[in-house]
Parts: sequence; C-alpha cells; structure tokens
Amino acid sequence: MKDQSPNSWEARADAHSFYGFTDLPTIEKRGATVLTHGTGPYVFDVHGQKFLDANSGLWNMVAGFDHKGLAQAAKDQYDRFPGYHAFFGRMADQTVVLSEKLIEVSPFETGKVFYTNSGSEANDTMVKMLWFLHGSEGNPTRRKIITRKNAYHGVTAVSASMTGKPYNAVFGLPLPEFLHLTCPHYWREGQEGESEAQFTARLAKELEDMILSEGPETIAGFFAEPVMGAGGVIPPSVGYFQSLQPILQKYNIPLISDEVICGFGRTGHTWGCEAYDFMPDAIISSKNLTAGYFPMGAVVLGPQLTHRLQKASEAIEEFPHGFTASGHPVGSAVALKAIDVIMNEGLAENVRNLTPYFEAHMERLLENPNIGESRVKGFMGALEAVQDKSTKTPFSANLSVSERIANTCTDHGLICRPLGQAIVLCPAFIFTESNLDEMFEKLEMSLKQVFAEVA
Repeated sequence: MKDQSPNSWEARADAHSFYGFTDLPTIEKRGATVLTHGTGPYVFDVHGQKFLDANSGLWNMVAGFDHKGLAQAAKDQYDRFPGYHAFFGRMADQTVVLSEKLIEVSPFETGKVFYTNSGSEANDTMVKMLWFLHGSEGNPTRRKIITRKNAYHGVTAVSASMTGKPYNAVFGLPLPEFLHLTCPHYWREGQEGESEAQFTARLAKELEDMILSEGPETIAGFFAEPVMGAGGVIPPSVGYFQSLQPILQKYNIPLISDEVICGFGRTGHTWGCEAYDFMPDAIISSKNLTAGYFPMGAVVLGPQLTHRLQKASEAIEEFPHGFTASGHPVGSAVALKAIDVIMNEGLAENVRNLTPYFEAHMERLLENPNIGESRVKGFMGALEAVQDKSTKTPFSANLSVSERIANTCTDHGLICRPLGQAIVLCPAFIFTESNLDEMFEKLEMSLKQVFAEVA
C-alpha cells in the first residue's frame, strides 16, 4: 500500500514522473511500484517485496532479469565500441552481422534490414517506406493503410493511427487515410449462428469490399499482428490469413507482419507468420529481438520490397529517413546474443515444451463462472472476465474488474496485466513448471477474491 511519507519512493515517483498507460486511480490509492533489481523471472521493489513477473517486463524480458551472457555482451561492446549510427554508409561491424543473422533466421531467402529504436518507430518507418516507394513508382495516391480494430502497432502519430484503439481519439487520431477492419476475434465478434469458417469468410469479404470501396489504387499496405497482443491476446480465426492474403495479392497490396510481440519464440515458432503459415512482404521486429536488454526495432524487408525500395532510393540517391541510434553497435551485439540465447540455449524449446502445461492451467480456469473465454498461443494467454457467461456480458466498466484483479495479484506477489476486461499472461521463456504453478495459484486466489466482491 502507498507510503504517504513525503520522501518515500512512491511520493518521489509521483512528484516528478508523468505516467503513461497507467491507471491513475490505482496510483492515487496504492502508489507506484518502484523496482530495484531482478533475478530470473522475479523482480524486487524498494521495500524488498518479491514479485513473479508474468508479464515478462512488457512482453520482452524473455530471458529473465539477470542473464549473464546478455549483460556481458553489452559490457563487451561498450568497451569495444560504445555507440555509432548507420548514416552516410557507415555502420558498426556488429550491425552488419546482425542484418545477416536477421535475414538468415527470417522466412525470406534474401532481403535487407532497417533499424529503429522501438517497434512503434519500425511500424512508422514501414509506412513511410510504402508511401515512398508507391510515389516513386508513379502511384502517389497509394497512401491508405489498413489495419484492424483492437490492433496495437505503436504510439507515434502514424503507428497510433494504425492502432485500432478508441483511446487514441483523445489525440485527434487516427490521421486521415488509416482504415480499420473488424477484429478477428470470433468469440466476441462472431454473429449469432455464424460458424468460425463463415466468420472468416465474412472478414475476407469485408477486406475486399473495403479495398473496392476505397479504390485499390489508394491502398498502400495491410498491417497485422499474427496474434493481437495488446488487444488482449487474440489469435485470428481459423484460416484468416489464408483467406486474406490472396485478396491482398490480387490488388498488389503488401502484407506486413507486425511481429513486435510474436517474433522470436512467443508463439512457439520463431515468427508468428510461421505459426499461422503465411508469407508476409516484410516483418516488424522489436522486444524479443534484444530480450529487453536494449531498446531496438527493425524492419525486415523481403526480396520484393527490398528491390522496390532500393530502386526508389537510387532514383533520388538516398532513403531520407533514419534515427541517431539506428543500428546501435551495443544494441546489435545484444540482439545477436539474444537471438542465440532464444534459439540455441533452449528458451524457444522450453516454450514449446511447456505450452501444453500452460494451456491445461488456462483451460482449468475456464471452469470459473466469471471467465468467459481462455485464449492461448504459445506463451501468450488471456482470460476474459464476464458478468454472465451464457450471454458473454462483460462487467460494468466502472467496476474496473481487470484492474482490481491485477492489483490483487500484485498484493500476492504476482505481476500480470489488465487489458480491457481480460487478464493477460505472457511468461518469460525461462519459466519452469514450478513458476507456472506459482503464477496460476496466485492468479486463481486473486480471481476468487475479486469475483466474490463484484459478481
């Protein structure tokens, strides 16, 4: 509970920190949680309390909070070459090696990589790339970007316009030319009597109808997360990408797979597009790219977009875009180590091995009368809270049910994330069966406590 003394960590945080994506009534009542360090999947606050972090930081601390090899990779690179850019034909050797590695592990036979500092910037960059190449090819009207309602693609003005969340209205977003299709959440968006196959077919028709209504000559690209992460862990309906991709190809619309959350093992596959068996034209990467040990994002271009962008850039002698820390040598060294750790030290294998155990726990919690749906893909999970299970009626928003559940979990030493009416779980890839047991024991205790108060 909140320490009211004026020199407490909570008071100091409140006095000088401006909070983002934070429930302010919770801060007013409970204060900020100020952390000092972490070991494995656990973090510790200034009062010495220990928390099992079932959110992996923010989906990204997949190797835990004290991986010696990742920390050492950063230290070694700081000693060797602590910082540089990727402008004017100059870049660090580690950045060159990372680009080679990213294409090697990508689904593309050939391609190129452009670096940013975050997933938001990578999505923003990809939009500029599409606008640039379409204009260069004599199609300046190809400006519109299609995403989905409830999708999350970032917080810059452009990537927030792609993000299909109503809260962006407070910024006067989305900007013009950003279009949003129905969220592919069959449980919530399916119509009465509609099979999942019919739902998928309806969403495919909606895409083509939108393209024809807007004009194919005005559409620059389609962006999709393989599994919607910040939308509440929403896997697509069966056959979704297989139904949409031929339509996009018919109208020459690039498909961009936003793998900021899904990439590098979260779904049990290296890439989410592999988990759902579709081939994108480009991939957006961040988060697991460095296992959270350095801020970095990347646009991984497939062969066709690489060729088109290269040609467009050569026509004006450059691609006029970049960031001071693009391709940072320390970030590149950390990313190389993170990819090795995830793919070769057993982390990705651990996700695949423990997914059935994770799924079984989630399925068991579905027996709770106030859990309407359990959603799982790899080490991504969400439990949807409902007032009435038979009608899928959510709790009244003023009850703040998911926030209350998350706060109660915190009281029991578990960090998880409220999203809408759902509680989201995204364990670190180093979780053991024992860690999963502890996570679900504390979560179940919290669910019972909160539902007893509100149901």
